[in-house]
Amino acid sequence: MNICFIGGGNMATALIGGLLKSGNQSRDIQAKPEDLRVVEINVENRARLQHEFGVLATADMAEGVAGSEVIVLAVKPQQLYEVAAQLAPLLTGQLILSIAAGIRAADLARWLGTQNVVRAMPNTPALVQSGISGWFALAGVNPMHFGTADAILKAVGEAVRVPTEEMLDAVTAISGSGPAYVFYFIEAMQQAACELGFNDEAARKLSIHTFLGATKLAQNSTDDVSVLRARVTSKNGTTERALLSLEANNVKQHIITAARAAAARSKEMGDELGGAN
Repeated sequence: MNICFIGGGNMATALIGGLLKSGNQSRDIQAKPEDLRVVEINVENRARLQHEFGVLATADMAEGVAGSEVIVLAVKPQQLYEVAAQLAPLLTGQLILSIAAGIRAADLARWLGTQNVVRAMPNTPALVQSGISGWFALAGVNPMHFGTADAILKAVGEAVRVPTEEMLDAVTAISGSGPAYVFYFIEAMQQAACELGFNDEAARKLSIHTFLGATKLAQNSTDDVSVLRARVTSKNGTTERALLSLEANNVKQHIITAARAAAARSKEMGDELGGAN
């Protein structure tokens, strides 16, 4: 399968690396360098991609798109309208997979003149092939392309198809923005560790490995996370004292409220970025 990436930034680099990596989680697509092309205007980025992956990297849109079966749009959302204007005359029925944040599939379809559009929201752990993506396909997408979109995204982690595009605002709020919430909590734990007497290096190690271990435990367990939490919360113990403090400060509800705010902003961005053109 020939795949053209428009844009060669971090997320495109992650996907290219995942598709080329032997033993990636996407068993349906195992690409070779000659299967992939990148359209990238930055000279240094083109040189880096060619050196690192052996793929063709070009500034010429027509050269990059020629012969492609899938086009992955990996540019900044503010650039997508201009990119779509250049791309539209070159389309010959390719699947369009957009990972540009905020731009709705319907707006992109209008700009490109095709309904064969899948919109996805990956997250930054894709950079270490531990990402999770939500994706939505317009009604005009050939069902045969569902597996293709899913497989490309799974080259850097897991993927979940959502039934409506509105759900991508929720995906953005939970998994798209979610790594920042985790980093924020790790920051707090590191600060607490330092205030309790640890140096920066030890505080970082204690905090990060606690998250890594707890996440792995949750991933490998069939029990709900509330059950796992209860198991480590002994009556009148240290964990209970900490959790009572969190509950007294309504921390869980604040996190839920924050996620709702992120979802609302995602919807606003779709209105701002797509509605004006």
